[in-house]
Amino acid sequence: MIMNLIPQDHQLLKTNLEPFDFQNPPIDPKELTETMIENLVHYRGLGLSANQIGLPYRVFVMNTEPEKVVCFNPEITYASEEMKVITEGCLTFPSLYVKIRRPSEIRAKFFDENGEMKTMRFNDIIARCYLHELDHLNGIDYLSRANPYHLTQAKRKSKNINRKLKKLKAMGV
Repeated sequence: MIMNLIPQDHQLLKTNLEPFDFQNPPIDPKELTETMIENLVHYRGLGLSANQIGLPYRVFVMNTEPEKVVCFNPEITYASEEMKVITEGCLTFPSLYVKIRRPSEIRAKFFDENGEMKTMRFNDIIARCYLHELDHLNGIDYLSRANPYHLTQAKRKSKNINRKLKKLKAMGV
């Protein structure tokens, strides 16, 4: 079932979500996984957290091509000291791409939809995606991690892009 992305100022995006309870699940984790993947594909995201589509569960999915990875109750067990500044986008903030500094490699543990614990190592863009989605589950948006200068630049670019798109729509393009 395709769900709408919730507005940027929605309280759920500012909430540190409680762990998903596999002993007494509030929703079937396999159905939740299907919904999450369906929405990830629909919105063409690299990652999607449940709270972005209005679901109050501590879970996100990532598109790691060729497969999707679902992460219930994700945690970081290691983050490299090597940091990289790379431009990030977010489905919650369309057309706003901001340079963010994050570790280049992480080790993580999480549960899959069957409640089985997984440990994995992620690097580069997938490590960045994991950290970005984990931030969502902790009530943190990526803009709060941006250098003020980079954020100002990104907002200016976004405003120009949106203005050009508006003109094109008005012209019927």
